[in-house]
Amino acid sequence: MAIRISPFLRGAFFILLAMFLFDVMGAIVKYMGSGYPAQQLAMFRNVFGLAPSILVLMWSADWHAAGRPLIIRQWKLGLVRGAFIAAAQYSFYQSLINLEFATASTLAFAGPMFVTALSVLVLKDRVGMWRWGAVVIGFAGIVMIMRPGSDIFTIYAILPVGAAFCYASTSVIIKLFDSDVPSATINLYTSVSALFWSVVVVVGTDGYRVVDTAEDWMWLLAMGGVGGVAVLCLITAYRASQASNLAPFEYFGIPFSYAVGWFVFGEAPFERLFPGALLIAAGGLLIVWRQRVHSQKVVSPAPIDGKPPVG
Repeated sequence: MAIRISPFLRGAFFILLAMFLFDVMGAIVKYMGSGYPAQQLAMFRNVFGLAPSILVLMWSADWHAAGRPLIIRQWKLGLVRGAFIAAAQYSFYQSLINLEFATASTLAFAGPMFVTALSVLVLKDRVGMWRWGAVVIGFAGIVMIMRPGSDIFTIYAILPVGAAFCYASTSVIIKLFDSDVPSATINLYTSVSALFWSVVVVVGTDGYRVVDTAEDWMWLLAMGGVGGVAVLCLITAYRASQASNLAPFEYFGIPFSYAVGWFVFGEAPFERLFPGALLIAAGGLLIVWRQRVHSQKVVSPAPIDGKPPVG
């Protein structure tokens, strides 16, 4: 007799796998960053990221039902969203190269706090005291890790927070598209745009180094492949179950990053990250909880993601 797995368990499995794969991709970025600039790594990530975007489009029932549209009215908005993705990738990859792996990864989980604030400013959403309190808690954790005024407070400590802001901006921008535009089409526009802007940055900064070994090409291919599979896992997870049920599992990415940093790079910045990391997770989870409560009162709530949708 076949064992039937509930949609929630299937979604939880795929989202945990996605978080782990995002950290594996980040570890490859950090490793390759010793020989290649962050902007070049971001460019290759977007080159290899086109394939999963096309797969998602072909797999999307909404896209087929809408008549397989490839041209959308708000194509300029897609370009802007891709620019934010490219900026986020460059900032995050640069921080991975120059900071401890777990430190950069933990600070990047500031996304839900920025989404909450930007939703008020851009979308004119109403946010209650619970979620504003969660934002304050989360940012208190960020400040504790960054330690302004200390020797460790550098531009590299700001970059992952900047990446979180850019990723949060893409979550808000997606709500500005016409409701009849399939998500897969938006995702394809974003991927193409992110590739375009990452190429512009590489050309504009002369940030390209010749890849002259087969081993390096294999690592670059693995970086793009793992990141692409992580995105597919994330999409599969949120198709299996409601976002409000799965979002808390994204915070397993924090202990995953600790484990990867410890075993792969021999880093153990635990004293530096605690209790700040706990406050970031607490703030994000409180936002997820309040979003879940709010979703019971509205017809179609928008998910609040802890981890960026694209690595």
